[in-house]
Amino acid sequence: MHTIIRLWPVAYQTFMIYIVLVIALRLFGRGRLGQLTVIDLVMVLLLGTCVETSMVAFNNHLDGGLVSATTLLLANKLVSVLARRFGPLHKLLCAEPVLLVTDGVIIRDHLHQSGLTEAELMQAIRERETEDLSEVKYAVLEVDGEINVVSRNTVVLRSSGQSSR
Repeated sequence: MHTIIRLWPVAYQTFMIYIVLVIALRLFGRGRLGQLTVIDLVMVLLLGTCVETSMVAFNNHLDGGLVSATTLLLANKLVSVLARRFGPLHKLLCAEPVLLVTDGVIIRDHLHQSGLTEAELMQAIRERETEDLSEVKYAVLEVDGEINVVSRNTVVLRSSGQSSR
């Protein structure tokens, strides 16, 4: 029983750090994390730190690291379940695609909110072999940070099997 009482603060502090980092990275890191979601990145960073601390630091015990890592895994599962069940929490934690260009016109508010510059957007458009903004039907910042560009001359396949230009 003494061990549980001694390790409870470790679990609590680990959980609080997890929550703060998820929120902070969600608010400040949108579109800059590549293929990892914010929750994935927090898990990787904190799990590595928890295990490293308990394995390397001579003043810490393995049980503290294991409780910390287990708390992170359980917190991640809890947050994932709650995000699926509650729309507002899902919206806070999970990014949605952002329309940056429509019919050759940059949506500056969306560009600014996404933390991107016009130069970064134009670079992404050029990388898709489109030189002129007027040739862009849509440019979308996807949840993984990629910018997808649909040119005006792109054939779009519809779910009914029809295609249009």
